[in-house]
Amino acid sequence: MTTAETVFAPARTRTATAAATLRRKQGFQHGGWFVAPFLLLFTLFVIWPLLRGVYLSLTDANITGAGANFIGLDNYREALKDPLMWDALGHSAYFTLLVVPCITVLAFLLAMLAHHIERVTWLWRLCFFVPFLLPSTVAGNLWQWLFNPGTGMINYVFGIDTPWLTDKSYAMLAIVIETLWWTVGFSFLLYLAALQSIPAHLYEAAKLDGANAWHRMVHITLPMLRNITGLVIALQILASLQVFDQAVVMMDFGPGPESSTRTFVQYTLEEGFTSYRVGYASAISVIFFVIIATVALARMWLLRNRTEEATR
Repeated sequence: MTTAETVFAPARTRTATAAATLRRKQGFQHGGWFVAPFLLLFTLFVIWPLLRGVYLSLTDANITGAGANFIGLDNYREALKDPLMWDALGHSAYFTLLVVPCITVLAFLLAMLAHHIERVTWLWRLCFFVPFLLPSTVAGNLWQWLFNPGTGMINYVFGIDTPWLTDKSYAMLAIVIETLWWTVGFSFLLYLAALQSIPAHLYEAAKLDGANAWHRMVHITLPMLRNITGLVIALQILASLQVFDQAVVMMDFGPGPESSTRTFVQYTLEEGFTSYRVGYASAISVIFFVIIATVALARMWLLRNRTEEATR
């Protein structure tokens, strides 16, 4: 390096650094105007209600919001000793344990079927996805009629006489079946997109090596779908824990036979809008938020560890 280059190199470095800093500041200033509306709405409809709910959970506020007295953690102590709350949480957890594995496997099988069908492919994909577009009330009322012991088609077609919606042994199972039919389309679409992104040359190379269809699925398809499977499971866990619409609609806005279908969200609304105990309902909501946040953070932690292991 010549003497002139040695002298002016630090100056060029400082100039480049200053220019980069200026570009970042200008980009933040311009980008901030685009992000501001979202941040405003997010603060107004998410952050503020969350903070307000935490505050109400520390009071004995009623539905009118007047005369709320600060009572500290009394609502949380009561909630942890409330058997109805634990029953509702158990119902939501039981629903989740039934739905998540079934919907994951079913969505994968439907995606494999739609991916390999060569004729009227668009029709199969449409049929699998359309139920997801229905409003929850429409899907719930439809299956309420199908499960009706007197006029429904389920018992008539299969020649059975099962009291689906009036027996606690079958009520939650009926909601699970309705949920699978109604929501599998979203996970099906995720799997189908992931299948279409797998390079075709991997299957061609496997065929040349003598791998049959089962070996190709086990050693190529499933490993390539590992990330999307984790995403589907995480999304379904979060959605299933918050089950509310279909359970309420199918049970005519009640808790079901012997309260067997009362979910956590439903119990929270009952406490807030039926018993008028807004403070206690807010405490239950905060507890539920902590559970949901824990599940989401656990998913992020597992994904990060898996990514780190893959890059080693």
